[in-house]
Amino acid sequence: MRADVRITEVDQAMVLALADEFERVYALAFGAPGYDEPAETAQRFRAEQLPRHAEREGFRCVVALRSDRMIGFAYGYTGERGQWWSDRVADLAPAEVADRWLGGHFEFVELAVDPGEQGQGVGTALHDALLADLPHGRALLSTYRDDRPAPRLYRRRGWELLVAGLDETSDLYGIMLTVGRDR
Repeated sequence: MRADVRITEVDQAMVLALADEFERVYALAFGAPGYDEPAETAQRFRAEQLPRHAEREGFRCVVALRSDRMIGFAYGYTGERGQWWSDRVADLAPAEVADRWLGGHFEFVELAVDPGEQGQGVGTALHDALLADLPHGRALLSTYRDDRPAPRLYRRRGWELLVAGLDETSDLYGIMLTVGRDR
């Protein structure tokens, strides 16, 4: 990663204050070819998803900055049964996976990097900073089933494929977390 990129943790109030920047990076990352999400998806992320998630217990967010301009972010929170995603995984995953992994886990929700900054270690740095010293024993995420940078990054960082084909487009991954463990 370039020396002029800084990774920093931001609190809930700062996340909400920087909502326009989160939307901009989200739109760049997920509107890029291969993802092709429409602008409305980024607008919905800013207006609905980000504020709702920022309220969750255990919310943690890290951003990548170059010259004080956001070029990437990652966030998550404590996942529990009764939340939409955890309940969806419980419905779709084998019972033994749900019983072992769901509830009290860290839910790795989003990782987005400006396409012009990808391939330079920013995503890896965000990933590692987000998971550093969490109090959770395990983390979960779902990501694309096909061969994209995101699933390759997660596998490189030690995530285990728990359920291939969780649904039509995504796989479920998990990682055991240990404070001080070299990921």
